[in-house]
Amino acid sequence: MSSAALDPVPADHTASEARYFNRELSWLAFNERVLAEAGNTAYPLLERLRFLSISGSNLDEFMMIRVAGLAGQVNSKVETLSIDGKTPGQQIAAIKAKVRALEEQQQAHLSELMPLLAAQGIHIAGESRIGTAADRWLRDYFLDHIVPVITPQAIDPAHPFPFVANQGIGLLFNLVRGDDGSRLLEMVLIPSAMPRFVRVPHSVQGDEALYIPVERLICRFAHLLFPGFRVEGDGVFRVLRDSDIEMEEEAEDLVRYYRTAIQRRRRGMVILLELDEPFDPEAEALLRDQLGLGQAIVTKTRGMLGLSSLSQVVGEDRPDLKFEPYSPRYPERIMEHDGDCFAAIREKDIVIHHPYESFEVVVDFIRQAAADPAVVAIKQTLYRAGNQSPVIAALTAAAEAGKSVTAVVELKARFDEEQNLKWASELERAGVQVIYGFVDWKTHAKISMVVRQEDEGYRTYCHFGTGNYHPVTAKIYTDLSFFTADPKFGRDAAKVFNFVTGYVEPQELEMLAISPLNLRETLYEHIDKEIENARNGRPAAIWAKLNSLTEKGMIDRLYEAGQAGVEVVLVVRGICCLRAGVPGLSDNITVKSIIGRFLEHSRIWAFANGYTLPSGRAKVFISSADAMSRSYNRRVEVLLPLRNATVHDQVLDQVLVANLIDTEQSWLQDGEDGTYERVAADGPGFNLHNYFMTNPSLSGRGEALADSHVPKLKLRRGAS
Repeated sequence: MSSAALDPVPADHTASEARYFNRELSWLAFNERVLAEAGNTAYPLLERLRFLSISGSNLDEFMMIRVAGLAGQVNSKVETLSIDGKTPGQQIAAIKAKVRALEEQQQAHLSELMPLLAAQGIHIAGESRIGTAADRWLRDYFLDHIVPVITPQAIDPAHPFPFVANQGIGLLFNLVRGDDGSRLLEMVLIPSAMPRFVRVPHSVQGDEALYIPVERLICRFAHLLFPGFRVEGDGVFRVLRDSDIEMEEEAEDLVRYYRTAIQRRRRGMVILLELDEPFDPEAEALLRDQLGLGQAIVTKTRGMLGLSSLSQVVGEDRPDLKFEPYSPRYPERIMEHDGDCFAAIREKDIVIHHPYESFEVVVDFIRQAAADPAVVAIKQTLYRAGNQSPVIAALTAAAEAGKSVTAVVELKARFDEEQNLKWASELERAGVQVIYGFVDWKTHAKISMVVRQEDEGYRTYCHFGTGNYHPVTAKIYTDLSFFTADPKFGRDAAKVFNFVTGYVEPQELEMLAISPLNLRETLYEHIDKEIENARNGRPAAIWAKLNSLTEKGMIDRLYEAGQAGVEVVLVVRGICCLRAGVPGLSDNITVKSIIGRFLEHSRIWAFANGYTLPSGRAKVFISSADAMSRSYNRRVEVLLPLRNATVHDQVLDQVLVANLIDTEQSWLQDGEDGTYERVAADGPGFNLHNYFMTNPSLSGRGEALADSHVPKLKLRRGAS
């Protein structure tokens, strides 16, 4: 902590629960904000359905990772307390209530959207719309495409209970034989490769789009599947399992370890059992007995299970029910140099704002390096690259062209482990030197480094990003790409790669701060400087844009800053364990969250540095790291200062200010109870996504927003 003395903290702020929000409950509050967008009447209908699907996918991952971790602690009798002082068991109890409430909200949104979509000719689970022709087509589809794939299995002493895979959907049928009245219980598991919805074609249904869930189709034609039996009861269920992969210290071969761990993931302990209601009581008792539920959460719903699969319906070709298509601009600075990335970067540092400016420029940077005979070496980190990666293709081409290419492939990127193993093998076959980094730490930093032979000698060109080298997410995540040929950045980038590939701890870094070495401490130093400025009567402010804020030390440092008189404004999209605006604790701290068409993903820090913000004298940084313990302790991350005046002002006066003054997509945190309410605008609202879609790009000649901002940010709550 700062050496400056603090005013005594009121006694009621010393307890952990009074100082911090629970991490897991804060995440659930974030997903509630995502889900609320499904009710945003300003959005087209299929976009609202998309947010409902995203909330379902988010909740699945939360259960498979976070809740699974807590359940594992309970089973192992680990009593580690959360930041707010809760045991794992207490957290699971609180999560259960929140999850059930969230699922009820999801079903309410689905019930609202279905008739609205039906009015537009899109019917989800619209069995009432099935006419004679559609019924005949569905019957043939069932016999030709479903029956050959599914495998009904009797549940009796002669047949062991079948394994239900993670995210598996199944049906249980209570059957009575027609000739002797004997009873039989049958299970049908739906293969994961089978589409969740069957869409009746236009040739049968006309202009209407009719989507029937595959499980409802199986129930509809169960008599064809079980001839000679009468169906007395049925039920649909869904299972989520523990999907986290724990790294074992003794793992000697990371590739072999992860290949086997991915297989084990599919058989993890059950974390969530979802049942439709009414579910056959006998079948439910069997499931509960056979699945070994333990700490699992069991929920029942009269609606649809597995809402993430609604993304299939969102793919319906109805542009009138979606956001108007947006085509990213190609950076003007690059075009001024006839597409020569190196010439543009050599002239001056460049910042690119994705998705408003095309990710293609990042790919072109690597492609040009691959084709340029003057390039001798390329080094690249890869955390998430997607299924179809032009970056991988460019690196492969560079290696095949005889260049020295090094790729740091992170095998521990959750849910991308299998894809990253595939890319690693492909790169190695092309002659790329593939490195897997540290056993205990994830390499999360986003760095590309190109070494080029020029007239005056070798010159290093660098790309640093706040987001992944992923062509799909780059279209929907807001991130920053920073290109530079500054030799100081080049020397530091080389040290980072040597650190990851050879465990050579970097010394005398000139520009970068790196976790787990000194990134957190660098931020602490700048916070302490703001505290010192405030106590000396100078302007003092901290603005930050993050995805998550959970690290106790950082939260305490920000509390100290606020109590010293520093204005602290935080734009935290997701989890935030800091309580804002609590008298005596965080009076000078404001926390807002932005949820909208694009997912806010960039990480930015700005420190007033003794001047009124925004100011060219402020200290501005971008980073690959969030304010989380894992980012500071168990990941290789980078924090870099923006020293170029143009880039500095573009990020501070445009990107950061736009986030701060947004009213149309912003939620304001109530530090007392942890709730978030939509921000209300005094006068016309401001939508930062619309602003950047309709104004010149950062690398062009865009005008700053600084004049539209008053330094003391005043926000007020609106109607939820």
